Amino acid sequence: MTGKIIICMLRNDLRLHDNEALLWAFKNGSRVLPIYCFDPRHYKGTYHFGFPKTGPHRLKFLLESIQDLRQILKSRGSGLIVRTGKPEEVITDLIQKIGKESIDSLVYSEEVTEEELDVESFLKSSCGVKVKTFWENTLYHRDDLPFHYKQLPDIYTQFRKVVESNVPVRSVLATPRELKPLPSGIEEGNIPTSEDLGVSGVHADSRSAFPYKGGESTGLERIDYYLWQTDKVAHYKETRNCMIGSDYSTKFSPWLAHGCLSPRFIYSEIKRYEKERTANQSTYWVLFELLWRDYFRYVALKYGNMIFYPGGIQGKHIPWKKDKNAFNAWKEGRTGVPYVDANMRELAATGFMSNRGRQNVASFLTKDLKLDWRLGAEWFESMLIDHDVCSNYGNWLYSAGIGNDPREDRKFNMVKQGLDYDPNGDFIRLWIPELNKVKGADIHTVWALSSAVLLRAEVSLAETYPKPLLIAPEWSRHMGKIGSGGGRGRGGGGGSKLKQQKGMDFYFKNSQPR
Repeated sequence: MTGKIIICMLRNDLRLHDNEALLWAFKNGSRVLPIYCFDPRHYKGTYHFGFPKTGPHRLKFLLESIQDLRQILKSRGSGLIVRTGKPEEVITDLIQKIGKESIDSLVYSEEVTEEELDVESFLKSSCGVKVKTFWENTLYHRDDLPFHYKQLPDIYTQFRKVVESNVPVRSVLATPRELKPLPSGIEEGNIPTSEDLGVSGVHADSRSAFPYKGGESTGLERIDYYLWQTDKVAHYKETRNCMIGSDYSTKFSPWLAHGCLSPRFIYSEIKRYEKERTANQSTYWVLFELLWRDYFRYVALKYGNMIFYPGGIQGKHIPWKKDKNAFNAWKEGRTGVPYVDANMRELAATGFMSNRGRQNVASFLTKDLKLDWRLGAEWFESMLIDHDVCSNYGNWLYSAGIGNDPREDRKFNMVKQGLDYDPNGDFIRLWIPELNKVKGADIHTVWALSSAVLLRAEVSLAETYPKPLLIAPEWSRHMGKIGSGGGRGRGGGGGSKLKQQKGMDFYFKNSQPR
């Protein structure tokens, strides 16, 4: 292999630490050419409804992650080639320009869904050099599972019990201090701006629960902060369903989704924390949700494009609605249901939403409005900083009742959920300032307030704030418990919660530990 170049295509693995494909290239090549391509297909419309496929918040995080990775590689003697174009075309052209005789191989991490697999298929058949691939981005390696992925259990608990008790997590790979240099004569290329890619720039919102930049560096800093500097991980299970602030949950999911953090590295740090400080339900719960993230990736591997079908992996025939006005009200935070609207406004302003919020707005879209779940999935794809195709679509299928949920007709009670997780309405007031003068828990059912109370709060329904699109029957059992101007603690009967919170704190988490 002396004198040979290894090309490493990077996609959702934007890190140096524990990046098997990239580290293998540096170990085995005389020259290594890491390359990232801004694929123009990622900046067009989503498949069914044409929303911007990569919205401004996620693109901002991606651009920061690319810049950070370039700096990390340069600091160790290498660099990062950046191009705009379809990766299968860019890399094939690059191989021809360099000369096949000078290249040993092309390496990359495997993906599991169709668009990414099409790129891999083209490269394998047309690039003209050896191709070597690696399975990454999961905590538990595909080859270590005690069953073939086609025999994956359709219930998470069954998967978890088998994997936790029988499968070891592979060790984190050592990161070299010095790296092989880039091949000579190849321009590194400029990192494009949002505007270059046809996406409007976005400004930071001071209310955001995710005020962080993209990149491996900030991701590693977040792990250090959340575990070692503050010990907040030791209280994660108690705080993860909160709504306001950056520290109620791990916030690891955006870095996981872009591959800036390795799930195995998070696992190794949690295990070290448990050994050196404390092991409790909270530390376990972070690993529990990392395993949910794995599970949705293996579900996508097992079912392929069925995860995108209207009937999901269960093949149900549900007459989903496509009411444009109702959907627009949902995505813009104008449903007239304050708990839903506050979460949707947070998403639009920041690209982030809590685990609790994601579960509720998804239930409202699919179970109350009865809208096509793919409207919600594609809107999340566009807006979320931490969008991961497997986690996103897996969670939406779960919420819509056509995925891996063993319980049928699961539905969230929006009023009860709001009272449980935002008892005094502080989160709602943060994102719906026109309701700021509504006191206490009354804010959750503003439509039920008397004219006198609304007048004092300077709220005019259908003028300053919308009337609700609907009032679900189950909401009424909680409305009588809210006194005018009164507050309310957590609790109350009725409504359904996800058993074990479904591990969605990583993405819906989908995402991954959020």
